[in-house]
Amino acid sequence: MKYTKLGNSDLNVSRICMGCMGFGDAKNGQHSWTLDEAHSREIIKRGLELGVNFFDTAISYQSGTSEQYLGRALKDFAKREDVVVATKFLPRTQEEIAAGISGQQHIERMIDTSLKNLGLDYVDLYIYHMWDYQTPLYEIMDGLNRIVKAGKARYIGISNCFAYQLAKANALAEKEGFAKFVSVQGHYNLIFREEEREMAKLCQEDHIAMTPYSALAGGRLSKHPGETSKRLEEDSYAKLKYDDSARQDAVIIGRVAELAQKRQVSMTEISLAWLLTKVTAPVVGATKLSQIEGAAKAVDLVLTPKEINFLEEEYIPHKLVGVMAQNTPETAKQQHVWSTGHQEIEQN
Repeated sequence: MKYTKLGNSDLNVSRICMGCMGFGDAKNGQHSWTLDEAHSREIIKRGLELGVNFFDTAISYQSGTSEQYLGRALKDFAKREDVVVATKFLPRTQEEIAAGISGQQHIERMIDTSLKNLGLDYVDLYIYHMWDYQTPLYEIMDGLNRIVKAGKARYIGISNCFAYQLAKANALAEKEGFAKFVSVQGHYNLIFREEEREMAKLCQEDHIAMTPYSALAGGRLSKHPGETSKRLEEDSYAKLKYDDSARQDAVIIGRVAELAQKRQVSMTEISLAWLLTKVTAPVVGATKLSQIEGAAKAVDLVLTPKEINFLEEEYIPHKLVGVMAQNTPETAKQQHVWSTGHQEIEQN
């Protein structure tokens, strides 16, 4: 495993971040492929053996049971100082807004619940899961700064935002002397490269770490054309994101398969090796031992400039899909999935 600093922080993270959305009590989730605690622990333990020290979860994953499974496993298999734990918080609920709960109060409630779930005194990275148009930005940044000052989070990150929003938030933080976002977790992979328009440039200039989710496009970038799986067949959210562009994406997926055969490695290794040339640490979900093992191997695979161009040259711009397609003031008032505990962020 290789390691690097997470943006403008002193966190030393593995180049692969284990996404924990697939862990948790299935009764509290949406997906039939969610792993129970025993199998989740096997994956986490194997990741640690392979050198993975960076773990990403969220309070919304299986109603907090993902956090609980992760916390108990890390307590048994690792030293606290050797791992980097990230979790995410939801926007205020309509009930909280009606009750006059401020953004600061909401964030304190969220972090306290997550810490209880994880069994930890602090998290290394606390992530703003999705832009909250119904809460003033000052309240969000002030609330996050307060938990950093209280020692409940070492650093803060953001997920599912536009580049202008990240720039605006960090500008406010700098003006007010608040903690700034050191990382961004967006939708980015070989068949969805819209982050390259503005976000990647902002992150490069401001040294903000990119830790994208959907690194393997819901498994599409790890499966040969025509190959399927229970996940591919049943993940309705991934279908929403990728089905409309399946024909154009198939060209690139075919090239991944061709290059994997040529290099005698897995498609997972090719897809992640490409992404690792662009970002700090992709968030890779795993529900099988072979998946985290393949992800770890990708760190040592070096693609040539010619191979990178071969993978990239057929890309056609995509429309915004999934969470980012809903990232507007209008849909924020209509969509309550973030406030009701549903998990709509995929990590594979």
